[in-house]
Amino acid sequence: MFEVSDFQKIGIGLTGFGAFFLFLGVIFLFDKGLLAIGNILFLAGLACVIGLERTFRFFFQQHKLKATGFFIGGMVIVLIGWPLVGMLVETYGFFLLFRGFFPVIINFLRRVPVLSTILSLPGINGFLMRFEERNPMV
Repeated sequence: MFEVSDFQKIGIGLTGFGAFFLFLGVIFLFDKGLLAIGNILFLAGLACVIGLERTFRFFFQQHKLKATGFFIGGMVIVLIGWPLVGMLVETYGFFLLFRGFFPVIINFLRRVPVLSTILSLPGINGFLMRFEERNPMV
């Protein structure tokens, strides 16, 4: 197993609170303030977990510049006052940025007892198989 430092534990908490505030912002009909707080906490938590330099390198790799532009552009649009459009742009950028992690997440979820039966249903399993073929692990 690996050690998790106190700074990384704080980062995990910040990331969790960021996701929670983003969820609340969507539930409360795209509340601009909650979405902005969620975005800031998510990025701060990510920087605490993997470090500032690695976060910067992750977002500004040559092949991820388009995705980073959509992600950060969506945050700016939310802050300007168009939360629905901003969240759509930001979600598109999020999926482009983190699509390499989705096969790992799917394989993990297949090991969870209740979710494994749901994910093995014919329609869902076929969709996930096609998704994994299009997005191999990087």
